[in-house]
Amino acid sequence: MLELEGVSKSFAAVEAVKNVHLHVRQGEAVGLLGPNGAGKSTLIDMLTTLTKPTAGEIRFEGKPVANQLKPFRNRIGVVPQEIALFQELSAEENLLFFGKLYKLEKAALKQRVAELLDLMELTNRKKEPVRTFSGGMKRRLNLAVALIHKPEYLILDEPTVGIDPHSRRHLLDFIKDLQEHKGLTILYTSHYMEEVEFLCNRIYIVDRGSVIAEGTQSEIKRIISPQSTYELTVAVKTAELKEQLASHEHVQALKETDEGYRIVSAKNNLFPTLLHMVEDSGTTVKGIHIKQPTLEDVFLHLTGRSLRD
Repeated sequence: MLELEGVSKSFAAVEAVKNVHLHVRQGEAVGLLGPNGAGKSTLIDMLTTLTKPTAGEIRFEGKPVANQLKPFRNRIGVVPQEIALFQELSAEENLLFFGKLYKLEKAALKQRVAELLDLMELTNRKKEPVRTFSGGMKRRLNLAVALIHKPEYLILDEPTVGIDPHSRRHLLDFIKDLQEHKGLTILYTSHYMEEVEFLCNRIYIVDRGSVIAEGTQSEIKRIISPQSTYELTVAVKTAELKEQLASHEHVQALKETDEGYRIVSAKNNLFPTLLHMVEDSGTTVKGIHIKQPTLEDVFLHLTGRSLRD
C-alpha cells in the first residue's frame, strides 16, 4: 500500500498542499480529481520522490519511502503531464534507452519493447522518429516508457492533455485494461471528471491544496441526493434571472450552461419556484430536468465553482 500521512508542501509563503491523507491499496484504481492549480501535480511530485514534503510522511508497504528510494522507484511507473521522450529517436530507440536505465537484461528488454510496441499499436511506426508522431501516438509511447520495467504501481499526471477525443478514449481504454486485466495499481490525476469516473474505483477530490472529499463514486455522489440537481433550460438567459437564482435561499450552487443553468438545491421539489422565477424575469422555460449527480455536481456543491473554473 502507498500512503501519504499528513503531507504538506510549501513554496516560500505559498502552501501548495495542506495536510493530505491518502492511501492507494494494491490493485486499486484511485483518482485525484480537481481543477488546475489544486495541488495535484505537487502531490504527484512528492509521491514519485521528485520533491520532498515540507511536513508529513510518505510510506510504501508500511515503511518510509525516504528509506527505500531505489527499490520504490523500481516498483512504480510514472506518466508525466509533459511528453518525456527524445523527439529525434525512434519509438523503439526511446524504449530501449529507458529500459537500459533500469538495467534490464538485453534479451528481456528486446522482448519487452516488442510487447509494448504491439500493445500500443506502434509496431508499424517503431523505426520512425517521435517528432513525426501525432499527439495521441506520443501519449501512447509516453505510457509505454512508464511500463518498460513492469511496475506494480502506475502513476499518471493528466496524461490526456492536448490530444483529440478519439486518441484520448483510446488511451483511457489502454489504462483501464492495464488495471482490470493486468493487475496494475493506478493513481490517476485529472480535472476531467468523466475520465476519473471511467477509470477509478475510489476518488479523492482536491481543491486549493486540500482533500475536500474521499470515497467510492457512489459514496461521494451521496453527498448530494439525486433529487437535488436540476437542469434548467430557458429561451433567453438574463443577468436578472441568474442573480435571482444565485441568491435564492434554496439554491446551494449554480452553474451557467449553454442553454440555461445547473442548480444544486436541498429542496426536493424546486419546480414551482423555478417556473415562477423564470416567468418573473421575462423569459420562458424550455425544460426542467432532475438529473443524477456527477462528480462535477459534487465539486460545485462543495466549492460553488466548476472543475473547469
